[in-house]
Amino acid sequence: MKKISIAIDGPAAAGKSTIAKLVARNLNYTYIDTGAMYRCVAYCALKNHVNFDDETGVSALLKNIDIRMLPDGTIHLNQEDVTSLIRENEVSMGASLVSKYQAVREFLVDKQREMAQGGGVILDGRDIGTVVLKDAELKIYQIASIECRAMRRHKENMERGIASDLEAIKAEIALRDEQDMTREISPLKKADDAIEIDTSGMTLDEVVAHVMNLVAQRV
Repeated sequence: MKKISIAIDGPAAAGKSTIAKLVARNLNYTYIDTGAMYRCVAYCALKNHVNFDDETGVSALLKNIDIRMLPDGTIHLNQEDVTSLIRENEVSMGASLVSKYQAVREFLVDKQREMAQGGGVILDGRDIGTVVLKDAELKIYQIASIECRAMRRHKENMERGIASDLEAIKAEIALRDEQDMTREISPLKKADDAIEIDTSGMTLDEVVAHVMNLVAQRV
């Protein structure tokens, strides 16, 4: 069966990575967590005491950044397992800020395109269908209400033992949306040929089934 490239874009906490991982497992595709790559840059800035607003300082870190996504789902940054560390709220906000920088985007987009060569991949993020994989055979724009997204992130934090404030998360998500949609470089937007899916009232199984049906139509 032909293997295609799948791009899933959408705002923060819309469940993109969860759906992408499940669909990738069903199809035996490789899942490339592009958001985690930006989180790694933000985490590296935090660890090295570089302010997120310091574009020159953040860009200078790139030459010493090695990101590896292992088959077991763990994410390693310079040999350190950062899988849980990069999910902290401070890192989430930092990822949105550092993703505005040209050097950071070029560095990571090159890596993402390299990983996606040959098809059989699913990438999710903010600009996969519009910038990273413009020729992806299937593009999805996944959305959900702020309330729904905040509750998902809150539940996720609680399950991981991370201190969590639902109202604070709502405010952070709203701010993240504004930052992502208004940044000058590769803003979050729906690709002209993307299929929009609002997951607010859908179960995980329903979303996965819908995406699997869309894949079947392409292959």
